[in-house]
Amino acid sequence: MCGIVGYVGFRNAAPILIQGLRRLEYRGYDSFGIATLAGNVCVHKKTGKVSHISDSAEILQGTLGIGHTRWATHGIPSDINAHPHLDCNEKIAVVHNGIIENYASLKRDLIERGHIFRSDTDTEVIAHLLEEVYDDDLLVAVQKTLPFLAGSYAILVLSEGENRLIAARNQSPLVLGIGDGEIFAASDITPILEYTSRVIYLDDGDVADIRPEIYTVYMENKPVQKEINEITWTPDAVMKGGFAHYMLKEMFEQPDVIHHAVHAVIDSTLPRSLKEAKTITVVACGSSYHAGMIFRYLLEPACGIPVRLELGSEYKYTPVPFSDVIIGVSQSGETADTLAAVKKGICNNVRTVAITNVLNSSITRSAHDTILMHAGPEISVASSKSFIAQLGVLMQIVNLLAGGTCSEVLSHGRYAIEQILLTDITKAVDLCVSADHLFYVGRGVFYPVMMEGALKMKEISYIHAEAYAAGELKHGPFALLSPETPVIAICLPGTAYEVMLGNLKEMKARGTPIIALGIADDIELLEIADVVIPVPPAHQWIQVLTCTVLLQMIAYHTANALGREIDMPRNLAKSVTVE
Repeated sequence: MCGIVGYVGFRNAAPILIQGLRRLEYRGYDSFGIATLAGNVCVHKKTGKVSHISDSAEILQGTLGIGHTRWATHGIPSDINAHPHLDCNEKIAVVHNGIIENYASLKRDLIERGHIFRSDTDTEVIAHLLEEVYDDDLLVAVQKTLPFLAGSYAILVLSEGENRLIAARNQSPLVLGIGDGEIFAASDITPILEYTSRVIYLDDGDVADIRPEIYTVYMENKPVQKEINEITWTPDAVMKGGFAHYMLKEMFEQPDVIHHAVHAVIDSTLPRSLKEAKTITVVACGSSYHAGMIFRYLLEPACGIPVRLELGSEYKYTPVPFSDVIIGVSQSGETADTLAAVKKGICNNVRTVAITNVLNSSITRSAHDTILMHAGPEISVASSKSFIAQLGVLMQIVNLLAGGTCSEVLSHGRYAIEQILLTDITKAVDLCVSADHLFYVGRGVFYPVMMEGALKMKEISYIHAEAYAAGELKHGPFALLSPETPVIAICLPGTAYEVMLGNLKEMKARGTPIIALGIADDIELLEIADVVIPVPPAHQWIQVLTCTVLLQMIAYHTANALGREIDMPRNLAKSVTVE
């Protein structure tokens, strides 16, 4: 969600902070700001995009500073509510990701003691609490303040008169980049990559004292040693590479991504808990939840292992029976709800497996076992290649548990996606761009594929799109069908083919335009559908992959035709790090 960047070193901080915030734009935000220290604390903050930043921010002086992109939670998007936030004397500046759950009571007490608040945010209470205990040592002030805070936070603080930053983390990601004579801090590694490949991942409860030449990390006020990790991602990996949007670039990376994901786990590295499981629970949110649903459709018939599927946002509050193992699926590894579900399992002595894209993310440090997807950095808010990577890993798990019966099938994934990316979908897009509502329908494993397709459409085009198991349309949604509500359907040969054709005929009888993903020479389908997008004959698993990519393409090109801001859709964040 929000993004944090900090710098202390020998260079002018403002350009580094601004460039770092641009690198964090993919996380989603509505306002931004920076603060630097040049004798006094200097602040520039406002609503809007970092790309609209004024020259007044670029010329802020000082070799130490903090920056922030805000996704509004407490208070409307405004210049005043943007971070950084200051104390009454404007000598302490704070940026914060997360939510201070007890901020209201803290604010009332601070106001009674004479503090003047300028914003409606929960974050500002931190600056005023620091002001009360500050005695020329910012580290001590932060250590005294943190016990008063309930909730989640990643915090960077600077103070007039001290050439250092203080960082603190609890349930919100924060990473340090270790350079030569300079140190960086950020919500993730993307703002750091162009300066250093050496990073330290802070854990919950860590407080870091960051100076130009040295850093010290404390846990419970005692120094602790932290491992320095070498990052293999390059700065080029987070560039557009000539594509119009990051999403388009990431879609075209999917042939390689599926190959790497399938090979991310082999029989010898498959966690024993999965090999021995009699029941499995998958916990995830958003696109990851759809990947988990596809996993359920594939695993149960292949291996006879029952799979429960739970939304991370509900799991924490629902008394559910525990399985032998919980799989938490999270692209970023920082999804708050999924992480909470994994921790709940651990507290109840359940083995946990994390499937994620980010080494040393919070979920990897919590779960008993981790499977990395190896998708590389994904910048666009809408998941494309990370979803395909999740499918690759989950399909390989099914394959291994079934004795490797689909190894050859999975080896064809790369070529199948390469070919499907060349498909002409112009006629389908022409039907979609004029619609206010779209229905996505499928049966069996293609039902969750359609759920993911509908999510992509609504995320980036802002067209209302809903997915249904095709048999459910007659239980209510049929009332909404009309010539103005196109239906996108998957209708491929298989056990549900005949009944699916019947469903489409019923829809067509209501005048509904139909876009069908089916076999190119399917005469019956051609007679029903207004547009048929050809899906090559293949094993069902491969068709799951190719249909997923086709639906991504339809969503992308529809959004592009409508002039939407594809990589950073309104109101959305790449990583949902608060509940």
